[in-house]
Amino acid sequence: MSVVAIIPARSGSKGIPNKNLTEVGGKPLIGWSIEAAEKAERIDKIIVTSDGNDILEFSSQYKTVETLDRPDHLAQDNTPTAPVVEHALEQFHITGEEYKYLVLLQPTSPLRTADDIDDALALMKEANANSLISVVKPDHHPLKSFKKNKEGYLEGIVNNDFPFMPRQELPVAYQPNGAIYIIEIKEFLKRKTFFTDRTIEYVMPTSKSFDVDSYEDIEKIENQFKTNPPCQN
Repeated sequence: MSVVAIIPARSGSKGIPNKNLTEVGGKPLIGWSIEAAEKAERIDKIIVTSDGNDILEFSSQYKTVETLDRPDHLAQDNTPTAPVVEHALEQFHITGEEYKYLVLLQPTSPLRTADDIDDALALMKEANANSLISVVKPDHHPLKSFKKNKEGYLEGIVNNDFPFMPRQELPVAYQPNGAIYIIEIKEFLKRKTFFTDRTIEYVMPTSKSFDVDSYEDIEKIENQFKTNPPCQN
């Protein structure tokens, strides 16, 4: 398996200014993702793409990391991830023949470890899948939720039976936790998305599924570190 990991780290952030360089557990947030990728035995190449010079300078301190200066039009608040990844693949002339798999590691998931990355890649290969998304089991089953229809009345998200059924009788549901996305590069270049008709899940516990978006998230992680020191193996 030839695998390239891409870590997208935009400099702008409304919730936490310069979020990707904010200290979490004694190191900048993005450092957790870089070090997890470094220690993952199945990762062959690591790319950090950012529009921020300070992020690129920090990332370049890691000898295994190649950095890419991202253009401003790919660093807006509403910029999707897919064109950012496509730009990185194009700049490094990476195709499905050079590297078979792409792993997207968002820096906002500091509790994802090298073992998680390696285990997810192994699981994907064993399952003969072409895409994988890390997930967590939700506290509340989404199929038991309601939405408001055009007339302003409630109806079930899927149907009107699911909200009243016992949880154990409902189909198993997952929600993405943002930690790991894997796809065959040829599939990504064809679809421009990480979701295919052969996507499998890599289930992670709630304790490792933090997606940092606020100072409250950082505080929760710091409190967790106090009782359970982080391990990137």
